[in-house]
Amino acid sequence: MVGDYRRLEVWSLARSLTKSIYSETETFPGTERYGLASQLRQASNSIGANIAEGIGRATDPDTLRFLSIAMGSANEVEQHLVVANDVGLMPESVAADLISRVQRVRRMLVGLRTTIADRDRKKRD
Repeated sequence: MVGDYRRLEVWSLARSLTKSIYSETETFPGTERYGLASQLRQASNSIGANIAEGIGRATDPDTLRFLSIAMGSANEVEQHLVVANDVGLMPESVAADLISRVQRVRRMLVGLRTTIADRDRKKRD
């Protein structure tokens, strides 16, 4: 697939989401520095990192594998945001906004994966 991931809207949205999560987790107590704050940051960064790595791969199946990993990371971020709200580390309005953004990224990843999978099927036919 080899391309410029920075041109993808889904990567840009994932990057923006990661920046927001870093900002929001700054308010978490010190006891969460290596707990939920760290997990949220790592998982959110993993979305964009796996998009970038996948787009840089030479074959569509490799690209699809990394986009699947990015989707798994998006699911992880959503779970962590739900917990952050449940335990009172993040106001519901903030968590809801971030969850909405994660869901948008995930929908875009599904679309991108479908496009690449269709192209790969056509190449093999």
